[in-house]
Amino acid sequence: MGSMEESADEFQTRSYWRCSKKDFFPEKSFESWAAYKAALGQTHHRFKDRLLGRSSDATELGEVRKQSENDMKRCLGWWDLTWFGFGSALGAGIFVLTGQEARHHAGPAIVLSYVASGISAMLSVFCYTEFSVEIPVAGGSFAYLRVELGDFAAFIAAANLILESVVGSAAVARAWTSYLATLLNRPSNSLRIHTHLAKGFNLLDPIAAIVLAATATIAMISTKRTSYFNWIASTVHVVVILLVIIGGFAHANTSNLKPFLPHGVQGVFQAAAVVYFAYTGFDNIATMAEETRNPSNDIPIGLLGSSSVITVLYCLMALSLSMMQKYTDIDPNAAYSVAFKSVGWAWAQYIVALGALKGMTTVLLVGALGQPRHTTHIARSHIIPPFFALVHPKTGTPIYATILITFCAACIAFFSSLDILATLLSVSTLFIFMMMATALLVRRYYMRGVSSRSHLLKLSSFLLLIIASSMGTAAFWGLRPHGWIGYLITIPLWMVGTLGIQLFVPQCRMPKVWGVPLVPWLPSLSILTNLFLMGSLGAEAFIRFGICTLIMLLYYLFFGVHAAYDMAHGQYEKPTSVEAVKNEDVKKAAEGP
Repeated sequence: MGSMEESADEFQTRSYWRCSKKDFFPEKSFESWAAYKAALGQTHHRFKDRLLGRSSDATELGEVRKQSENDMKRCLGWWDLTWFGFGSALGAGIFVLTGQEARHHAGPAIVLSYVASGISAMLSVFCYTEFSVEIPVAGGSFAYLRVELGDFAAFIAAANLILESVVGSAAVARAWTSYLATLLNRPSNSLRIHTHLAKGFNLLDPIAAIVLAATATIAMISTKRTSYFNWIASTVHVVVILLVIIGGFAHANTSNLKPFLPHGVQGVFQAAAVVYFAYTGFDNIATMAEETRNPSNDIPIGLLGSSSVITVLYCLMALSLSMMQKYTDIDPNAAYSVAFKSVGWAWAQYIVALGALKGMTTVLLVGALGQPRHTTHIARSHIIPPFFALVHPKTGTPIYATILITFCAACIAFFSSLDILATLLSVSTLFIFMMMATALLVRRYYMRGVSSRSHLLKLSSFLLLIIASSMGTAAFWGLRPHGWIGYLITIPLWMVGTLGIQLFVPQCRMPKVWGVPLVPWLPSLSILTNLFLMGSLGAEAFIRFGICTLIMLLYYLFFGVHAAYDMAHGQYEKPTSVEAVKNEDVKKAAEGP
């Protein structure tokens, strides 16, 4: 018995606080330089294998989760998820981007921008909810895409998920510093260090890095305790938001709404693509499915309930700001604080700033919970080193993954301005949500080993038609926003593709508990709206997105594909849990000497 406890204790000491080559590279492809060179020679074969390879619900829920060695604790209910939804979204997006986009692109019609992006976000929420109920693991969209679209598509999502996590946290942390300066009655950039670097990177922000480290520390200690903190902070924040809405309408001047569309419809959708950032927090809630006590009940309530309320609050706040102050006078850095000061409520700017700080703190806090869980599941598949998949046995949290995301976000927040970060984040998020809607259609209408080749051909053809027509709509909007002839071609083609799936491709799988209604129309509409909003962004955002994706692709070819191939084919040193060590010792003791 003593030996069993001794070996379990020995494994416990090395099961988490360790750092060896095998913890980062347990795959056979990285055993030696010779093995790595041999793996590189098989890159074409391995890439094809991963391109066509698919995971399964059972694999994601079973074998892949074992890579973490310890389980996350199931301690969350629908109440926690709903408040996490509030905490994840009500932050920098509404308090900062509203003023920025109303001033530069949408004018008073910023409320329509929030309506458009809110509808698109809600369609994506439906898709996420069905997946998270049936595959309740920490990976979120990465895990779902591995099952339906394969490893390579999941890698593209993984690259963008990590990018989204890092950039999103950095953007909110930068906004946190701006509102702290306002609270201290100082200019928004006064707490940053001014340098002679290139514009957009010349204002160094050490406070943002400190705030990121603090919220990450809270998240690493305990998921349930973080939830308690989030309840309190989010409740105060919602009260402040209601006061802002009431105060804004109390000082409303409808003449400020004229002209309502100063930059036309094009400005509305350009702003909608950027403020979509304000809705991105809900995907963090899906990553907490592994820690939810009753996923089939709690996740739909938490996701759909919080998203619906948030959309209404966003629209009311945007409208109150537009009626309080002329859009040309809105301060893009601290819109609400300056607006209240302009109507004679100078004291209100401090309440607004404090509320914004609380809101952005909860956004960072929920992000520090959800984003590392994406990373954890990505590491479980070995696309990034499995060291970052390890879950601490006592806290039940992925500490290494949290440190990784926080460190990267802090480095970016230290240098980059919010406008650069927001446009890059919107492209990444919209791209992932488009892939999620596509994956849902594949899940409903195709099943490996059951669907015939002709069945697959029909589905593929109609999906390509939906995606191509949606891209055509976005392209025509970008090139000729005031035209209409192009839409007479692209929109009917989109309808033909969607109707074709409904009439000629029978559903192979129905949701067991909760599913997206009006399939294939709602997922198809989600593809259209996400691609359309992507097309409303400027070329500079796509250039940054393309460069980041290219870097990730090079990483995949030189590392990810080989690690993922070895993982899929069992060619790696498998992790052992403390429980497995105990069971092995019990077995040996029973067999006797």
